[in-house]
Amino acid sequence: MAKPSSRRKKATSAAEINSKPLNNSANEAISVEENPATATITVTAVEVPELTEEEQRDRLHLERRVERAFFEAGKALMELRDRRLYRSTHKTFEEYCRDRFAHSRQQSNYLIAAASVYENLTTIGCQNVENQNLTTNGTQIMPTSERQVRSMTKLEPQQQQ
Repeated sequence: MAKPSSRRKKATSAAEINSKPLNNSANEAISVEENPATATITVTAVEVPELTEEEQRDRLHLERRVERAFFEAGKALMELRDRRLYRSTHKTFEEYCRDRFAHSRQQSNYLIAAASVYENLTTIGCQNVENQNLTTNGTQIMPTSERQVRSMTKLEPQQQQ
């Protein structure tokens, strides 16, 4: 059996290889000295304009939609299930949820139950108006995820409120 060579290659550092400044246009603002840890990088600042009033309104509207996403998803899943709108492509709601949304029937059921709780909480003060702030009902902050209301799904609507 052949014995491996005991000779080792000499290690070379990045400073030895790149001791000259880089010349390509993409790296013009970078200068490499003898020690790469002391390289200088020049960064140009760009001023970002403030949001207009319309952009601020749009941002708030979209943020509210994101916060309500679990509610919207739960309501849509409930309608898909109750009206059996999956029947043309799948035999069961479970198969449909797994294939179409990549989650289990249990996850869909959690979303459906959470949507019911959320709807119950928002109807306390007649907050079902589309343009109202649905992150609060005036006295308390509303849930923003299915997980936050999961334990409440076992309660009666009066107890949920």
